[in-house]
This record gives sequence, structure tokens and C-alpha cells, in this order.
Amino acid sequence: MLRYGLLIISIGLLSVFISFTNSSRVDLAKLSELPVPLSNERFGFNMNDYHRSEGVIKKNQFLADLLLPHHVSYQTISEVAEAARGVFDVRNLRSGKKYMVLSRDTTAQADFFVYEPNLLRYVIYDLNTKEVSVVEREVERRIQTSSGRITSSLWKTMMDRDLDYELAAKMEDALAWSVDFYHIQNGDQFKAYYEELFVDGQRVGVGELFAAHFYNSGNDYYAIKYASEKYDGFYDLEGRPMKKVFLKSPVKYSRISSHFNPRRFHPILKRVKPHLGTDYAAPHGTPIYAVANGVVNKASYTKGNGNYVKIRHDKNIETQYLHMSRFASGITPGVQVKQGQVIGYVGSTGLATGPHVCFRFWKDGRQVNHLRLNLPEPEPMEDAELPSYYQVRDDMVSILDQIMIEGEEVAVSPTDEVLAP
Repeated sequence: MLRYGLLIISIGLLSVFISFTNSSRVDLAKLSELPVPLSNERFGFNMNDYHRSEGVIKKNQFLADLLLPHHVSYQTISEVAEAARGVFDVRNLRSGKKYMVLSRDTTAQADFFVYEPNLLRYVIYDLNTKEVSVVEREVERRIQTSSGRITSSLWKTMMDRDLDYELAAKMEDALAWSVDFYHIQNGDQFKAYYEELFVDGQRVGVGELFAAHFYNSGNDYYAIKYASEKYDGFYDLEGRPMKKVFLKSPVKYSRISSHFNPRRFHPILKRVKPHLGTDYAAPHGTPIYAVANGVVNKASYTKGNGNYVKIRHDKNIETQYLHMSRFASGITPGVQVKQGQVIGYVGSTGLATGPHVCFRFWKDGRQVNHLRLNLPEPEPMEDAELPSYYQVRDDMVSILDQIMIEGEEVAVSPTDEVLAP
């Protein structure tokens, strides 16, 4: 009887074992049918292979603050910082920028630190080998055209219509020597032919400006980008450089708040006192540019001028920039400066009612109204280069002339052409 009972139990156990084995085989078969996890690649890494910690650098956070919680020693951080010099210095890490820490094992030292200074590139710090590399993202370039009518200023008109700040800056840079952007009028028109930059389908900025047109006070101004072995810049329809010897203004995106006036009533002194300069009102801290190449004569302070810089450009001409909040780094007497170089920042030091720069132009020892001067022209393009330039010019003018301006609306029309990265 006992043997019979043991036999029954043995048969039952064998049945359970067979059933379990068959069940396991079925599960394995099902598992083999499941899709293999796809690679989740970012920054050149398969994210499936790492534990990742992402964030945004906070104010007063340094590399050590970001890495110490991930088992990275001070010694390693110091070695990485030293290796980064000349590649992407860790002192250039900025608050508000994204970062990521990658770890194969969260109980051990992290393996990589990735920093994104902008959408066009990222920096990889290898915490094991101490190697640092800057990786440029693949950029897609799309041709674009824009146009519109001015309602107040080029910059404000573009901003009001969701056009890019960079486009306004590039247009002003191209046309700044021919168009007085501080005296443009409602109804003036602009057109632009340029490229926009995209990374992974996301728009990241404006690339090259190929051509621009501005209609101001009954006059048409064209700026055509042209590059060859001898020339590189913007040129007018005759092949003359758009870039003149002197800029029209020492600041961008400002307005003239007071003109050259020998009989102006001084707002602080409350008496008639000659105003032998042109005041450009701009926000505190706005960069001030040297209007031409030259040598700094003075970078000093007086009760009336506040912080000011004076530059000699040749034996006859000097320019002066008053009421700065501070000088730019390295701006001291005897230093050579280039046209467009930042020499200081807008402020209200000295006798000033608000932030602005008083720009003064000296010719043969006398202060004159620079807006009424016929300033020297740059060297023209050589005759032998003109046929090649004219071909580019004709193509660009044809494109600009076909861009339509509809009433007060801005026309924005991407073309079908996409440039190779």
C-alpha cells in the first residue's frame, strides 16, 4: 500500500516537472520573438548602456559641484580641468546651460560628462582617460527670403513679426555704411536672401546673408555678398565695398536723442551751451564700437565727459566717445583698435541725464557734425574682378527683385533648396 502511494506521488511530481519544463520552453520561445531594444543614441553614446543624470547648470555651480555626487574624486576633476585647457576650459561652463553625466555603474565613478554650450556643438569630458573633445553637430542649411515695411525701426519691425534678431544684425552690418538706420522712415522697405540653420529639424539661427536690399527716402541700397581669392565682403551694384572707412554710428539698435547743435539748451546746466556731438540713446551696458581703425589717445574720466575714449584715425581725424559706464578690456592709451571693435559700454557718467553715448568727431582740430561729412571712400574692386562679380550681382538682384512685399505684412518664404551640411 505504501509503495502504491509513493508511486502516485512520484508520477505527480514528474507531471509538475514536465509541465514546468514545457512552460519554460514556451516562455523562451515567446522571448525570442520580442524585438531587440533599439539604440537610443545621443552625443554618440547608446543611452541604453548608461545611467544618465541630466540637468541645467545653476548659478554659482562649478564642475566639482556637478561631479562629486557621481563618485568623481577631486583629483580626477583637477586632471580633467587641466586637460580641458585649450580645448574647452571648464571655466567657460555657464549657468543655464544643459549637461549630462553618464555612468555604467552608479556605485562607481561616472564615465563621461557632456556639456552643451549651444545647439551647434557639445563637449565630451572623458572622466577615465581625461580626454576632452568638442563635437560639431551636423547642420542643415535652408535658403530663406524675408521682406517687409518698416513701422519704426528695422530691428523692432523684425522682432514684431517674429523674424530673427541675427537677421536684423546681419542686415545692419551689411548696410550700415550706406543706410542711416537712425533716420529710416515708416514705409521704408527691406528684403533679405539668406540661410537658416537647423539641427535635428530644430531651427538654431541664421547663417550666411547672401544679399540685402533697403529702400530708404526714395533711394535703393543693395548689399551683395561676394568672395574670391582677393575679395570677401559686401559690395554695391558697381562693385564698390559697402564697408566704408568710417561707420555711421558707434552703437547699434539705438536712436539719436540729441543732434549736433551749436545753440542747444543744456538740460543739466540750464543754459545755452553748444552741443558739439551726436547723442545716441541706448540701454545701459550696450557695446560701443570704434567707428574706424586707429590708436587710442585717451581713456580717462572728467567731470563733464565721465568715462570717455578718444581715438586718432589719421593726422586729421579723431573721434571721441563720452559717458561710458566702463571701458572695454585692454582699452588704454597707445592701444591700436580696429573698426567695429568694442571699446566701452553705454552709461551715464559725467553730465548725463540718462544712458547714452555722446559721439564727437574731430577734423583738423575742430569738432564737426559727422552726419554732414563726405567721408573718404575705400579702394574700389579691380576691373579684372568685375565680370565675375557682376555675374553674382545679377543673380542676387534678380532674386531680391522677385521677393514680394504685401502691404504692411512681412513675406517670409523658404525656397525648396536645402544646402548640404
